[in-house]
Amino acid sequence: MDIAQFPRILLARLPTPIEPLPRLSAHLDGPKLYVKRDDLTGLGLGGNKLRKLEFLLGEARAQDAEVVLTVGALQSNHARLTAAACARLGLDCELILRRGSHASEAYLHSGNLLLDRLFGARLHELQAQESREERMAVRAEILRAEGQRPYCIPVGGSCGLGNLGYVACANEILLQSDEMNVRFDAVVVATGSGGTQGGLVAGMKLADGVPVIGIAVEGTRTEQEVLAAGQAAEALRLLGQEETGIESTVEVLDEFVGPGYARPSESMREALSMAARFEGLVLDPVYTGKAFAGFIALARSGRYGKDQSLLFVHTGGTPGLFGYPESV
Repeated sequence: MDIAQFPRILLARLPTPIEPLPRLSAHLDGPKLYVKRDDLTGLGLGGNKLRKLEFLLGEARAQDAEVVLTVGALQSNHARLTAAACARLGLDCELILRRGSHASEAYLHSGNLLLDRLFGARLHELQAQESREERMAVRAEILRAEGQRPYCIPVGGSCGLGNLGYVACANEILLQSDEMNVRFDAVVVATGSGGTQGGLVAGMKLADGVPVIGIAVEGTRTEQEVLAAGQAAEALRLLGQEETGIESTVEVLDEFVGPGYARPSESMREALSMAARFEGLVLDPVYTGKAFAGFIALARSGRYGKDQSLLFVHTGGTPGLFGYPESV
């Protein structure tokens, strides 16, 4: 099945640009570095989740949904963009969010959470011991009993349907590569719920493209590789494509997780600083900061020569920076 056969609502400004990082490349004295600016997708201050939401909310509209539910951390970028997209489409939005261990004023009131409220989402705080999926299912049943039509989106929008957004993005990258006359030797991206990397892996497999390296922001290498491979397989199955052997094409590095999810590390702080001071590029401390630390480490590692090129997919999340000012 072709991607064009799936219901889709255009939400993002596409294609997003690919930009060179000349000063950082010169400073690291390694391969040529580029960035894919998926932080510039537009709606709701942008980010990678809009590509997934185009397909997910396309299905929601096809099902005549009235209210959209999703889950995440209190400073979830996915939740913020779901709220923004629902505001654009005139859908009610309910966000089931877990606070975690953070308790600063900025974390509780600024960043993505401030925007969730501004976009008009209804917020539910998840208790530490609660399953987010179960809480969402219970809330959906309550809404059905009230006569409403809910549509539930999994964490990060990561599922076969949502991942189609990054299957399409893989093709977008390859077309831009041809136009720029630049061959990327690897694409590097943050991986958490696994859908963005999984979608890119599936898309590159279908197009006989380039390797995709995930930089874990939580979990172990083995856990994240299994997760990303599963997400890639879901997308391929949905498209009626062969998924056998997809596990062998998935690579994740877990050295940059640091103390844990959304907890600062020194390599993340260095990455935030280098991106900003060499290229004026703003990252976030939870996802792109740690992923960019991995990107820098790959450039320094000697694995790639000066005649090779690496592409970093900036998945956005910039509003989250203001929820973690202590991370800078």
